Amino acid sequence: MKRLMFACVALIGITGQGVAQDLVADGEKVFKKCKACHAVGEDAKNRVGPHLNNVFGRTAGTVEGFKYSNVIIAYGEAGMVWNTETMSGYVGDPKDWLVDTAPEFELDCAALKKCRGKMAFAGLRKPEDITALIAYLQTFSEQSADGS
Repeated sequence: MKRLMFACVALIGITGQGVAQDLVADGEKVFKKCKACHAVGEDAKNRVGPHLNNVFGRTAGTVEGFKYSNVIIAYGEAGMVWNTETMSGYVGDPKDWLVDTAPEFELDCAALKKCRGKMAFAGLRKPEDITALIAYLQTFSEQSADGS
């Protein structure tokens, strides 16, 4: 929760062109941990994970041509949209965040057989890395990370 609060506070007022360039540069460095599975930019394509262009404001599990886990599809069907809060939680602890937020989205983990997605990444432990990553991904999204 502290991680989420830090990321939210740090991103207040950040919009596409107002992102601090040093924060974006830090985020680009953090993204190196993600780029084995995800891509961003003009020629971004799905890899092991979906491309992350225009991720903010996107309903979970909806990138065309990517085969998502049933869990991520269920989250999208339940209304989960990628924004500062959901991205912060997910990249901070991808496996446990899904389990922890299932009740919020009225999902039954037993009915889904599990509430763990396919992402094998353990998560970003430093709140400043999460904040920087979100700032970097923001530069590839038309909608701001806070949903506006």
